[in-house]
Order: sequence, then C-alpha cells, then structure tokens
Amino acid sequence: MRLRLEFSTEPFDLDEVPPHALVAREVVARAGLEAVDVGPFGNSAEGSPDAVVDAVSDLLRRALAAGATRISLQVNAVGPPAPPEEPGAAGEAAA
Repeated sequence: MRLRLEFSTEPFDLDEVPPHALVAREVVARAGLEAVDVGPFGNSAEGSPDAVVDAVSDLLRRALAAGATRISLQVNAVGPPAPPEEPGAAGEAAA
C-alpha cells in the first residue's frame, strides 16, 4: 500500500512564498517521497506508509514553528492493499 499526502499551509502570501511554505516543501523533499507536486495553493506527494506518516509529523512541527497558522492535510491510501501473509509462510522453503 502507498499513501498520498495532500497539504497546504496558511497564511497565504501571493507576493512571495512564506517561510512556513518553504519549510513544508523542504520536509517533503527530504522525506524521499515520490510524485511530488508543488503548487501555490496545495502540494501533494506519495510514499510508503512509514515515510508519509514520518513526513506529516515533521511537516506539522516545522511549519508551525516557521509561522504557519493553519495546516490543512489529507492522507489517502492509494493502490491495492498488500495481501495478508499466511501464518508460517515467511521464510519457508517449498517442499
């Protein structure tokens, strides 16, 4: 399974990119997420569940510290879920 993260930070500034938006974009870039799309009113990226959840935690902390007054985000599961492993199947050789 992969997760898709969509987020925006406020307050908006149409004249220049605010520090909190730059920090949020930096967090996503350093997290090694894929399918990164950066726009003036929203950003998105995809990755493994662990990578996305870690990036969200870092994004919230750092963007708020950089002056964000509101962070809107949405996380969706994309793609088929991983099939469940059968008990004893891991690491067993075929007989």
